[in-house]
Amino acid sequence: MLPQEGLIYHFPQGDRSASFEAVRLSLFLCLSLAGDITQKGYEKKRSKLIGAYFPQTPGKTEFPSPFHSTKFYQIDRREKKLQSKAASHTNWTSGVKRGMDPSMGQERRTPVTPSSSSRYHRRRSSGSRDERYRSDVHTEAVQAALAKHKERKMAVPMPSKRRSLVVQTSMDAYTPPDTSSGSEGEGQGDGTSSSREGSISMEHWISRAIHGTSSTTTTTSSTASSSSSSTRSGGSGAAGGRLADVLAQHNHSAPPDVTGYTNNTANTTATDGIQVERAPGAGTAAQRQTPKYGNAELMETGDGVPVSSRVSAKIQQLVNTLKRPKRPPLREFFVDDFEELLEVQQPDPNQPKAEGAQMVAMRGEQLGVVTNWPPSLEAALQRWGTISPKAPCLTTMDTNGKPLYVLTYGKLWSRSVKVAYNLLHKLGTKQEPLVRPGDRVALVFPNNDPGAFMTAFYGCLLAEVVPVPIEVPLTRKDAGSQQIGFLLGSCGVTVALTSDACHKGLPKSPTGEIPQFKGWPKVLWFVAESKHLSKPPRDWFPHIKDANQDTAYIEYKTCKDGSVLGVTVMRIAMLTHCQALTQSCSYTEAETIVNVLDFKKDVGLWHAVLTSVMNMMHVISIPYALMKVNPLSWIQKVCQYKAKVACAKSRDMHWALVAHRDQRDINLSSLRMLVVADGSNPWSISSCDAFLNVFQTKGLKPEVICPCASSPEALTVAIRRPVEEGSTPPGRGVLSMQGLSHGVIRVDSEEKLSVLTLQDVGSVMPGAMMCVVKPEGVPLLCKTDEIGELCVCTVATGTSYYGLAGMTKNTFEVFPMSNNGAPVSEFPFTRTGLLGFIGPAGLIFVAGKMDGLMVVGGRRHNADDIVATALAVEPMKFVYRGRIAVFSITVLHDERIVVVAEQRPDSTEEDSFQWMSRVLQAIDGIHQVGVYCLALVPSNTLPKTPLGGIHLSETKQLFLEGSLHPCNVLMCPHTCVTNLPKPRQKQPEIGPASVMVGNLVSGKRIAQASGRDLGQIEDNDQARKFLFLSEVLQWRAQTTPDHVLYTLLNSRGTIASSLTCVQLHKRAEKIAAMLAERGHLQDGDHVALVYPPGIDLIVAFYGCLYAGCVPITVRPPHLQNIATTLPTVKMIVEVSRSVCVMTTQLISKLLRSKEALAAVDVRTWPPVLDTDDLPKKKPPLLYKPSNPDTLAYLDFSVSTTGMLAGVKMSHTATSAFCRSIKLQCELYPSREVAICLDPYCGLGFVLWCLCSVYSGHQSILIPPSELEVNPALWLSAVSQYKVRDTFCSYSVMELCTKGLGLQTDSLKSRGLDLSRVRTCVVVAEERPRIALTQSFSKLFKDLGLHPRAVSTSFGCRVNLAICLQVSRTSTSFLLGTSGPDPTTVYVDMRALRHDRVRLVERGSPHSLPLMESGKILPGVRIIIANPETKGPMGESHLGEIWVHSGHNASGYFTVYGDEALQSDHFNSRLSFGDTQTVWARTGYLGFLRRTELTDASGERHDALYVVGALEEAMELRGMRYHPIDIETSVIRTHKSITECAVFTWTNLLVVVVELDGSEQEALDLVPLVTNVVLEEHYLIVGVVVVVDIGVIPINSRGEKQRMHLRDGFLADQLDPIYVAYNM
Repeated sequence: MLPQEGLIYHFPQGDRSASFEAVRLSLFLCLSLAGDITQKGYEKKRSKLIGAYFPQTPGKTEFPSPFHSTKFYQIDRREKKLQSKAASHTNWTSGVKRGMDPSMGQERRTPVTPSSSSRYHRRRSSGSRDERYRSDVHTEAVQAALAKHKERKMAVPMPSKRRSLVVQTSMDAYTPPDTSSGSEGEGQGDGTSSSREGSISMEHWISRAIHGTSSTTTTTSSTASSSSSSTRSGGSGAAGGRLADVLAQHNHSAPPDVTGYTNNTANTTATDGIQVERAPGAGTAAQRQTPKYGNAELMETGDGVPVSSRVSAKIQQLVNTLKRPKRPPLREFFVDDFEELLEVQQPDPNQPKAEGAQMVAMRGEQLGVVTNWPPSLEAALQRWGTISPKAPCLTTMDTNGKPLYVLTYGKLWSRSVKVAYNLLHKLGTKQEPLVRPGDRVALVFPNNDPGAFMTAFYGCLLAEVVPVPIEVPLTRKDAGSQQIGFLLGSCGVTVALTSDACHKGLPKSPTGEIPQFKGWPKVLWFVAESKHLSKPPRDWFPHIKDANQDTAYIEYKTCKDGSVLGVTVMRIAMLTHCQALTQSCSYTEAETIVNVLDFKKDVGLWHAVLTSVMNMMHVISIPYALMKVNPLSWIQKVCQYKAKVACAKSRDMHWALVAHRDQRDINLSSLRMLVVADGSNPWSISSCDAFLNVFQTKGLKPEVICPCASSPEALTVAIRRPVEEGSTPPGRGVLSMQGLSHGVIRVDSEEKLSVLTLQDVGSVMPGAMMCVVKPEGVPLLCKTDEIGELCVCTVATGTSYYGLAGMTKNTFEVFPMSNNGAPVSEFPFTRTGLLGFIGPAGLIFVAGKMDGLMVVGGRRHNADDIVATALAVEPMKFVYRGRIAVFSITVLHDERIVVVAEQRPDSTEEDSFQWMSRVLQAIDGIHQVGVYCLALVPSNTLPKTPLGGIHLSETKQLFLEGSLHPCNVLMCPHTCVTNLPKPRQKQPEIGPASVMVGNLVSGKRIAQASGRDLGQIEDNDQARKFLFLSEVLQWRAQTTPDHVLYTLLNSRGTIASSLTCVQLHKRAEKIAAMLAERGHLQDGDHVALVYPPGIDLIVAFYGCLYAGCVPITVRPPHLQNIATTLPTVKMIVEVSRSVCVMTTQLISKLLRSKEALAAVDVRTWPPVLDTDDLPKKKPPLLYKPSNPDTLAYLDFSVSTTGMLAGVKMSHTATSAFCRSIKLQCELYPSREVAICLDPYCGLGFVLWCLCSVYSGHQSILIPPSELEVNPALWLSAVSQYKVRDTFCSYSVMELCTKGLGLQTDSLKSRGLDLSRVRTCVVVAEERPRIALTQSFSKLFKDLGLHPRAVSTSFGCRVNLAICLQVSRTSTSFLLGTSGPDPTTVYVDMRALRHDRVRLVERGSPHSLPLMESGKILPGVRIIIANPETKGPMGESHLGEIWVHSGHNASGYFTVYGDEALQSDHFNSRLSFGDTQTVWARTGYLGFLRRTELTDASGERHDALYVVGALEEAMELRGMRYHPIDIETSVIRTHKSITECAVFTWTNLLVVVVELDGSEQEALDLVPLVTNVVLEEHYLIVGVVVVVDIGVIPINSRGEKQRMHLRDGFLADQLDPIYVAYNM
C-alpha cells in the first residue's frame, strides 16, 4: 500500500499542470488498492488527493463551490470515464443503488419511502414545502430527470445585477461549503444537503481541472494570456482565452450566427468586420478586469472553461448554449414574402390517440328520501330550534384552542328570526323598505366567527332574502376586491351584513365612515348581532315554505382571468344537495363534525352550515388563525369531542404531520369519515398516504379517508363513501403524463419518470348522472380512455351565473352528444370544470381543473403538475413556504408557461440561479415542455387570497403590467418559441431588364422625383452674381452696412449680442489679419474653430474665408465631461489636418488644463489662437479664390453608427445650397428666422452661419444648451419677435414637450403667442419622428400653433439638405411657391422587413405611420435605387435614396484616402436606364410616392418617405429590421421605460432600456420587452439590459449613437442595473 499522504508533495508547487497525469495515475492506484470503498469514501479520498491542485483560502482546505462558477451542474464526460475505471476496480453497491450512475450518488438524496414514520419526520424537519404537492415518487423522478440533464452539459450566463439590487448578499454565498461538514449526520436534512454541495463542488472542480489541462485538449497560446485575467479560477482554458484575445486585439469580427436553423457552427470568421471605436487605453482583457461583487467574474463558456465576467464572454456563452438544439423546431411554412404566417401546430403522427369505445353516462344510486327529512332547511331549523333548543349546533374555538361560545339550535333559531325581522322591517321606511324578499344582500364575516355567519345566513333564508357571502375587505385595494365589487354591483347589493367586531375592524375615513372599496357599489353596513337588533313582535313569524325554485344563495367564484362570477343555487337544489350528502356520508342526528374549512363557501358551507343543520349535528369550527398557531388543533378536537366526521384539506393534514410528534395521547378511533375537500387534486394523494401512515398507529382506520371532488357550479361532484372494513380497496391509477398531455389515459409502463398517480374520489352522487365530454368545442362524449370534462345531471347543482345568460347556457345547460349526434339525456348537464375520467367499477378520477389547463403547442399541461415538479427540485426548502404560482400567458399565438415563486429570505443570488436552472431542466425532463419565464420574488410579496394562498389571477395581472417586482428572472424564449416564421431566404437577383419590363407591365413608373428647376426660376436674387460667400458679405457691408444679420439670445431671452453686415465684415477682416500675422497661414490651410454656439463662431468662419483658409467647425469639449468629449475634439483636429485651432480664451485654457491632460496628450495640439482680443489693423487685401470648385469648408460629424466623417464643400456647392434654401424658404432681408440648432455640422451649421449672409434675413440665434436652463426660451423668442419661420432639432422639440407640458396655461397667461408661426422645421438626418411632432403640435395648439406648421427636413452626409418643407399657410399659395401639406401614409411593417412597401389603412395590425420628409429642394433630383444591384426601383418600392444636385458634397475628407468608398458614395451611376447621370448615395432607405396633391405649378406632388439608415438596419432571420421600430414597441410596454436602443451582437438582439423608476422595477421590464418584440416583430431578444436614465448616448441632433452604446456594453462601461441573458 502506498503512503497516500506522500503522493502530493513529490511535485514542485510551480509545475502543477505537468504533474497532473501522475496524480490521476496515483488516484487510480490508491483507489484500486483501497479495496471495498463506498461512494462517500471515494469522494473524501479523491478530494484529499487532489486538494493541493486548487486555490485555497489560508487556514482552510476548501473547494470552491460550483455555485460560484457554473450555473448548471456539469459532470465532465472525462470525469465519468475516470469514475467508471475506478468503479471497475471497486465494489460500488455498498454506497449506491444498483443501476444508478455513480456520479449521482451524492447528488440525489436517498428517496424516503413513507413506510417508517420516524424517517419521515427527520426528513421533513428541514423545510416547509407546500405539502399538497409532495410526492416521494415524483421527487425521485425529478432527481432522475435532472441527472439525465447533467449529461447534457449546459452553461447559462448568469444575469448581471447591480449591487443595490442584490436581495441578500450574506457572506455564506461566497465562502465555499466546508467539505467536512455533514459527512457524519447522513440522515439530517440540512447536513445532507451541505455535504452534497461539498462533494459536487469537488467533483466538479476535479473534472474541470482534468478537462482544462489534459494533453488532448487543444489549448492555444492564448491560454497563457488569459489565465492572468482569471487567476481566481485556477487557470483558464482555451475558449475563454481565445475570446479574450480576440476582444483585446482590435478585430471585432462577428462570431458565427448560431440562431439560424443551419448546423454550420464551425468557428468561421465572418467577413464583415465591425469597426468599433476603441476606448482610450483599452488594453488587454487582463488590464481591463474590473472587480465585481461576490464571485461574479468566474463564469463559464459553453466548453466549461472559466472566463472573466466580461459581457462579451457572457454573450459568447449564451451563443454556445443556444447552439445546442433543444427541441426540433416545428414544421414551418411561409407564403409570399411578407405574408408571414406563423407556424400552425402540425399534429405528431406518433402521438397517442384514444382507442377505447365511446363511454356511457354513469348513474348514481337512487336518492332515497327518508320520511322524516324536512321539506326545507328553514323547516329543519324551526324543528330543531323548538324541539331540541338546548342541542349544541356550533362550538367556536378561540386562538388558544378554548371554546369561545356554543351556539345551540334554540339560539340559532331565535337569532335568525330576529335578523329576518330586522332585515324586512327595520331598514328604510315602512312605505319604502330597503330590502324586500328576493333582494340580494352581502354577508361579510371574518373566518373566526362562524356563529354570526350562520345566524345571518339563516336569517336571510327566513326573510327570503338572497345572501351573497364574500370575504372581509381588509384594505381599499385588496387582491381581487374590485372584481368582488363588480359582482355585488351586478347583483344589485345595497346592504352588507356584518358582525360587530368586523364592523369595528373595517378601514375608516377620518370622519369615521367606512370608505367605498375600490369597484364596490355604495352599501349600507348593517351589524346583524342580537344586541343591535329589535325584537320581533310576538305575532310576527317568518313564512316557512317548502323548498322551491327561488334562489337560496349566491356563491362567488373567481375565474382564471380574475373575474368573479356569482353561482346561484336554488332552494330545492340546496335541499337536494344536503339530502345527497346525508345519504353519501350516512350522517345521523347529533353526530359531531370537526370543520377546518372556510364555512362561507364550498365544502365547508355544504357540510358545516347546511347539511349539519338538516341533521341536527354538532359542528366544532376551527378558525384559520388557530391552525396557524397550532396545526394539530383539529386532531385534538377530534379526540376531545370524539368526533365522527372531520372536514379538512390536504394542507391541514400535512401541517398536522409536521407538528404531531410532540403529542402522546392522540386517539382517532372515533373518526368514521375524514372528508378531504381537495381530494380531487392529484397531488393530495401523498398527503393522504403519509397521514394514514403516521396516524394508523393512533387508531386511524384506512377506510376513513374520503376524498371528494367539488366545484362551485356542480356543488359536490363525487365523494368516496366511508366503507366497512374488508370491502374493495380504493382505486389508484398511475398514468403517463405524456399521454395525459395528449388527452388520453395510458397506464405508464416504460420509464417511471413522468407519471401522475391519481386516487379515486368515489362514485357518482345519489340521484345524479355523470358523463365525460371533450374539453373544447361541441360537448361530444369522450372515449373510455380519454380525459375530458366531467358533466353532471342532477337537481343538486347551481343553476346560473347571476346576470350572465350566455355563459350560463354554456355551463349549466349543456346537452352532451354521442358520436351519432344524439343527446345523452333530455335533461341538461352542468359542466363541473374538472378534468378526469370514469374508471373501472364506476370510480371517478380527477386529473386536474379546466382553470389550470395550459395548452402549449397543442399539448395540455396542468398548472398543478408543473407546481409539483418545481417543488420537488432540490433544495426543496429554497421556495418560501412552497409558494409557487404557475400560469400561462399568450405570446405569439400560443400559450407560454410562466412560473413565479417566492424565494426564502436568506437565499443568495447563486442559490436562486442554481435552483431556477434546475427547475427548467426538471420541467423539461418530466413534462417535455419549456418554461417561457421563471421569476423569483422576495418572500411574502405575492398577492394573497383571504386564506393565505396565492391569488393567481392577480399575480398574472401584476406580471403582465410589470408590477410584480421580481428579484430574479430567467426567460427562455429561444427554447420555447418554436412557431416563428421561417427565416427568409434571399432570392437570386432578377436581372435589370426583367425589372424594367416588370414595372412597365404592372404600370409602375420608375421612382424618381425632382425639386423645382433652378434655371427656370425668375427672381431678383442679387447675391447670384457673386461666386463666393465672402464677396456677398463684402457687397452687403457696402450696400446695407447697418442691416442686422444676427441676434444672439441668452438664457433669459435678452439679446446677448448682435451683428450688422459691416460689423461682421470688419471683425472678419481682423481675424484674417491675425491668421496671417500670428498664425503665418497659407491659403488652403485648414483651421479648426472650437467655439460655443454664438457670434464668435460666425466671425471666425468669415475671417477664415477672407484669409483663404478652410474652416472646420468643432463642438467644444463639455466642461462637466472632458474625459469623453475632448478626445473627439482632438480626433477631428487631427483627422482634418488642421494647422491651427481658433477659440476663445476660456476654451484655450481648458485645452491645456489638468483635466485635459488626463484625457489627451495636450503637447500635440497645433498652435491655439484665442480671438478675444483682436489686432487693430486689417489685412492688406482679402483673399479671392481662383476657382469656385475649390474647398470652402469641411463639415465633420459623427454618424449614428459612431463613425467620424468629414465631407468637402466647395464654394460652388455652398452658394448653390444657400440659393436653394433661400428659394425654398422665401428668405429676404425683411424676414426674421429663429434658429435653435447646434451650429457645427449639416443644415444646422448652414442656417446658423451661411444663409443670413447670402439672403440678408435676420437670424435670431438661440443656443440649444440654454434651453436646459430655460425650456421656454425658444418659444418665447419666437413669440416675442413675431417670427414666421423657425428651425429646431428633435432634441429641442423633446425638451419643450417634456419640460413645458404642464406649463402651457402659465405661458398663455404671460402672453406667449405662436399664431404667427407658419413653419417650424425639424432639422434631422433620420426618419421623421411622427409621434413627437404630433404631440408637440397638440401640446402647443392652445398657444396658437397651427396644427400644420410643424414639418421636417432631411439631409445626410453626401447632401446636407435634400428636402425641406415650408410655407403652408393659405396666403402663401398666392406666392406661387408653396407646396401641399406633408402627407402621412401607413405601411405594413412586415412588408417593410422584406424591402417592400405595402400601404394599409390607419389602425390596421402591423401598420407603421410614416410622414413625408419635406418638399424636395430646388435643383435636387432623387431616384430610388436597389442598394445591391444599383438598378432603379419602381414607385412604392423600398430602396436607397440617391441624389443629384448642385449642392452635393464633393467627397469625404479622410486621412486614409479611401478612393473606392469615395467614388461609390459620391460618384455612382445606375446599372441600367439613365447610366449617364452621376448620383450620390445617401445611405438611407426610403421610397417615393406620387400623391393626389398638386403644387403651385399644377404638377402632381412626389412625396419622399425616409425609412432608415442602411448601416443602422439589422439583418435578422434574413429580414431587414430598423432599430427605431423595435424601440418604439419597447418604449410603449411600460411607463418606466423612457428610452430604448437596440443593436445586434453575434446575431443576438440586444435591447437596452433606460429605467425611470426604482431599481426594483428593473426586472419587471425583462418579460415585457421580450413579449412585445416577439409579438410585433417575430424576433427573440437575446439580451435585455436595464440602465439608468441618460446612459444611451445621443448626439447633438437628438439621434441615438447605437454603436457607441454597443461598444460601451461590450467593454462593461454602462454600469447596468440588470442584464438578463434570455435562453
